[in-house]
Amino acid sequence: MVQRIEPQPGQESVWDYPRPPRVESSEKRIRVVFNGQTIADSQRTVRILETSHPPVYYIPLEDVRQEFLVPVQRTTFCEWKGVAQYFDLVVGDRRVNHAVWRYPQPTERFAAIQDCVAVYPSQMEACYVDDEQVQAQTGDFYGGWITSDIVGPFKGGAGTWGW
Repeated sequence: MVQRIEPQPGQESVWDYPRPPRVESSEKRIRVVFNGQTIADSQRTVRILETSHPPVYYIPLEDVRQEFLVPVQRTTFCEWKGVAQYFDLVVGDRRVNHAVWRYPQPTERFAAIQDCVAVYPSQMEACYVDDEQVQAQTGDFYGGWITSDIVGPFKGGAGTWGW
């Protein structure tokens, strides 16, 4: 049995997030840095909230330096959002494979993320929510952003697949 961490004032528990996931606009400043370059900077993001997962932020393409995104053949399927398309991120002499994804034709419920991308914080130099550097969700499957106002425990690490 997973022990939910009780949130303190101003915190959210991922165990209070719904399933199926909820789409929510955010005005917090989201920044992504890779190889010394700010590749995204936005205060018009959308976050996806799902039980046991830290939020994933989707950044409008207009707020992303798209010249660093290289489309690749990889796709995955989400039962809620549909088919995801992936990009490698190339900045200068550094490349990280499949680090960025988007849903070019998301399901109706997730239409708000259609013209947005998400990144794996674990593969970036740094990601920020306002001025707080995020901690990446453990594991390679999820792309959650952990900040001091989010409590778990979080799915994604070893032994959590069956929660």
